[in-house]
Amino acid sequence: MLTVVAFLVALGLLIAIHEYGHYRVAVACGVKVLRFSVGFGRPLLRWQRPGSPTEFVVCALPLGGYVRMLDEREGPVDPAERHLAFNTQPLRSRAAIVAAGPAANLLLAVALYALLNWTGVEEPKPVLGSPVPGSLAEQAGISGGEWVTGVARADRETVPVPSFEALRWQMTQAALSGEDLTLSLAEREDAMPGRQVVLALSALDVREADADLFRRIGIMSPWSAPEVGQVMPGGAAEAAGLLPGDLVQRVDGHRVRDGQHLRSLIREGAGPQGEALTQRWDVLRSGSLLELEVTPHPVQQSGQWVGRVSAYIGSPPAMTTVRLGPVDGLVQGVVRTWEVSWLTLRMLGRMLIGEASISNLSGPLTIADYAGKSASIGLSSYLLFLALISVSLGVLNLLPLPVLDGGHLMYYLWEAVTGRSVSDVWMERLQRGGVAVLLALMSIALFNDVARLTG
Repeated sequence: MLTVVAFLVALGLLIAIHEYGHYRVAVACGVKVLRFSVGFGRPLLRWQRPGSPTEFVVCALPLGGYVRMLDEREGPVDPAERHLAFNTQPLRSRAAIVAAGPAANLLLAVALYALLNWTGVEEPKPVLGSPVPGSLAEQAGISGGEWVTGVARADRETVPVPSFEALRWQMTQAALSGEDLTLSLAEREDAMPGRQVVLALSALDVREADADLFRRIGIMSPWSAPEVGQVMPGGAAEAAGLLPGDLVQRVDGHRVRDGQHLRSLIREGAGPQGEALTQRWDVLRSGSLLELEVTPHPVQQSGQWVGRVSAYIGSPPAMTTVRLGPVDGLVQGVVRTWEVSWLTLRMLGRMLIGEASISNLSGPLTIADYAGKSASIGLSSYLLFLALISVSLGVLNLLPLPVLDGGHLMYYLWEAVTGRSVSDVWMERLQRGGVAVLLALMSIALFNDVARLTG
C-alpha cells in the first residue's frame, strides 16, 4: 500500500507541476486556457473558479496530463477571441509556454535539493571501508578506515566531502568524465589531511554508473564493524549458528578488518564451478570467542559464482547531518540539478550510440518500486527521490522528439530560422514518427522493469 500511495503522490505532484508551468506562462502571455488536466481518461474530479475560463480536472489514468488552450488548429475560434488563441501568439510566447513545463520540473528539483540542504540530511560519514582486492583503491594504497576530507578532479580545486554519499557522487562524475580523482585522507575525523592518493579513474572504460563501477574502483561502502545483523530464516548464516550481534574476528585464519572485508570473504565462499566452500569463522559473542563452520550458498552474479550467507553483514555506519545555509543550500541545489541533468543527457547519448546498455531505461514499475522504498526509509529519502525523478522528467521532455516539448521547440527553431512554420504534412509525419519512437522506448522500459522485478 505504501508503494502505491508513494507512487501516486510522486506522479501526481510531478505531472501537476509540469502542467502548471505550461498553464502559468500561457496565462501570463494572454492565452485562454480551456482545461488543466492531471491524468487522462474519465474525469474523477472537476472544478472551475468563478470568472475563470479554465476547467481543472483530475482523471482516472495518472500517466500524464495536458493543458488545453484556445487554438484555431483544434476548432473554430470566435473572431473576438482570436487574440487569445495559442497559434496567434508571437514565436517567443509560444516557445516560452512550451518550455515552461520542463523548466517547472527543473525548478522543483532545485527547490527540493535546496530544502534538503537547509533542513539537513542524515548520511554516512566519509570513512572508507576496506577496498576490493585488486581494485584501483587498493592499488592507490587505501587500506580502510581513512577519513576523506576533500577531493579534486583534474586541475580543479579541492572541494570538501561532507559525507560518503558526496564522495560516491564525485567518483561517479569523475569516472564518467574519464578524469582521475585525488582524495585527501586523514587518520581520524578531527585530524588534518595526512596524505593524498590518486584514483586512476581515467584508466577505466566507464560506460555505466552501476555497482560494477564501484567494485572496479574498490570503494563500495563506508566503514562498518564486521558484525552480523539480521539473520534470514533458512539461510547459511542460520544453519551455521550465527546470531545478530556476533562480531567476526577471523575467517579461515585471516583477520577481518571491517564489514566490507567480511563481505568480500563471504563472496569467496563459492568455487569457480558453483561448489560450496566451508569457511571457519572466529566469532566474538558476549565476550566469548567461538569457532563456527559457515558454508556460504553459491549464487551466480554477472557470470561468476559468489557466496551468500543470507544475513546483513556490517554494523550501521557512523552518520552525520549534512546541512547548509540559505545561500549555499540554494546554490548547491542549482548545482546538483545541473549535474544530474548533464549526467542524464550523457547516459542517454551513450545509450543512443551503443556505449551504454538500454537496460538502464526504467519505466513506471521501477519508479513505483523506488518510490515505495524511499518513502519507507524516511521523508528526506522520498524528497531526494522526487528531485531525481523531477530532473529526469524535465530533461526527457526537452528531447527533440516531435510528441514531446523538445520536439515543439525544434519546430519553433525551424520557424525562427526559415521564417515559416512546419507544414501540416510534415507535422503529421513527424508526430507519427515521434509516437513510434516513444512507444518503442516505453516498451523497452517496461520490459526492463519486469526483468528487474522478476530477475
